[in-house]
Amino acid sequence: MFLLFVWMAFSACSTVPGSGKEEPDSPLFDAVMRLTANSSWKLVDKIHLNFPTCHPQGLIKTGDDFFVSTVHVTTPISRDGYPDAAGYDRSTGAGIGYLVKFDRKGNKTAEVELGEGTMYHPGGIDFDGQDIWVPVAEYRPNSQAIVYKVNAGTMNAVEVFRYKDHIGGVVHDLKNKTINGVSWGSRRFYTWPISASGQVDKTDVPREELWTLNPQYYIDYQDCHYIGNGKALCSGLQTYTTPTGQLFGLSGIEILDLKTSLILHQVPVKLFSDETGNAICQNPFWLDANPDGTITAYFIPDDDDSYLYVFSVSP
Repeated sequence: MFLLFVWMAFSACSTVPGSGKEEPDSPLFDAVMRLTANSSWKLVDKIHLNFPTCHPQGLIKTGDDFFVSTVHVTTPISRDGYPDAAGYDRSTGAGIGYLVKFDRKGNKTAEVELGEGTMYHPGGIDFDGQDIWVPVAEYRPNSQAIVYKVNAGTMNAVEVFRYKDHIGGVVHDLKNKTINGVSWGSRRFYTWPISASGQVDKTDVPREELWTLNPQYYIDYQDCHYIGNGKALCSGLQTYTTPTGQLFGLSGIEILDLKTSLILHQVPVKLFSDETGNAICQNPFWLDANPDGTITAYFIPDDDDSYLYVFSVSP
């Protein structure tokens, strides 16, 4: 759907519960709303990550620290014998999910293992100022997931709830007091309310009664982050085939109204990894708003031996 001081800036002006006053939009929202297909993206840094990144999924930045969710697949999924009687189109495979903390030099400083049994695939992640929200699902659609929150300081992980679908990304909506999720390919949006006691509600409601269909199709969301005032910033991509059989990955970022599921702004990102040729939004992203109105954008587009690409973006 953001430096910590940026989050704190709009959090301090947020609606007081029950006051009825509208929360202002964040500087990041304003900056992204000014982006167009012709905005200038300038590579300013490329940081080698000095640890096996496996398959990165979600990224956040707090001060000088970064956190990336990633999956190490130990047994690949198989389509042999599928679909099965339960309707699954592939096996679960096997693997290990992680949330990894690293510094600006690309060195790993901490990690926590997440998941249980066949639920080992972390997705896109969000940060609420204290905790990092991480979904970990089976590596197949229409399956099941666990949603964790991980304290950014201690890396202590707590299971919050489970849901009977593949949840590929979550956002903590601080204004509307909800946890929002996306399904496999972000085709379905979910909203779970948070009660006055802090419990996440409606986790036992069948998905057919809870989802809202994604109204856009040109990209599938990979990673989403809360940017204040009930809105999320999402990135993703879709792979298309040309008439000559070549594959083309199209990246994009969008602003999503979490309450209405309406897309407020869409921008293509015409950038690619110079290591692999992957579309820049192949994996996770993070954006920071700067005082001069520019944006600093971070991407990890490649698996295993990865770089953190850093761009300066001028609307």
